[in-house]
Amino acid sequence: QDGPYTSLFDFCKRVDRSCVNRRTIEALIRAGAFDTLEENRAALLATVGRAIEAAEQAERSANQISLFDDNAGELVELELARVPAWDLQTRLREEKAALGFYFSGHLFDAWRDEVRRFAPTPLARLQPSRSLQWFAGVLTAVRPRMTRRGKMLYALLDDGSAQVEVAVFNELYERHRARLREDQLIIVQGKVSHDDFSGGLRVTAEDIFDLQLARESRANSLRITLNGNADTERLRQLLNPYRADPENGLPGVAVEVQLERDGYRCLVRLGEDWRVRMSDTMLDQLSEWVRSESLEITYT
Repeated sequence: QDGPYTSLFDFCKRVDRSCVNRRTIEALIRAGAFDTLEENRAALLATVGRAIEAAEQAERSANQISLFDDNAGELVELELARVPAWDLQTRLREEKAALGFYFSGHLFDAWRDEVRRFAPTPLARLQPSRSLQWFAGVLTAVRPRMTRRGKMLYALLDDGSAQVEVAVFNELYERHRARLREDQLIIVQGKVSHDDFSGGLRVTAEDIFDLQLARESRANSLRITLNGNADTERLRQLLNPYRADPENGLPGVAVEVQLERDGYRCLVRLGEDWRVRMSDTMLDQLSEWVRSESLEITYT
């Protein structure tokens, strides 16, 4: 009625808050309705309380009699909260919490580029094979079922190209129960065959991985590019907490350091004692130090 909204504060002042309450505004932010005003949804969500308070203060001031009728009811806009923007995974999960589905993309997009390096086949293009295949998707549902072979669980995976139900034997499910959570990336090594009963495919998991386990199973090395003035002590501090433990079945991945300076390049492979677990936390810490483009996971 009075033109486009100009900010979250302007919105909170102009709407009827008895109809559009705080919970509704938060849902609109999670769904992306305010993106044309501010792309940082995390900052908007953290500021909702103050925006409503500012709108209420402006309303109280407008209802008071001003001796000089100056600026009564004027909205005082504050800065948005200074918080980091959500990453793609968080943004899509928040969309689903508000809407019941992903809106601006598919959650699998957050991992697609890396996952396709060792599980290249989209779910829509799975074909029967005698060999084990690697494939991946976001877990959307799990349902149990009793069969002649005992209890089975069926995990529904979705990679944006198709949804595929994967049969998981109970023993395998119990081993990976903590990983089989809704909206989590699941990577499967399994069998794909014809299902004579349904005429479609029968997909059975032989093993299940999260991204860290898949990296450690399939990666050849973690390559870190540094310039000639790199702080090797800092590198030691970052890697040390994530060193592998082969005696307990955690062999980790080899680390390669590529040194570059004055047009020269030297690749150094660290000793076996410096193999590392491939956790997201370690990679995030390394990315903050050397930039993400200086990190490369090489796959066989």
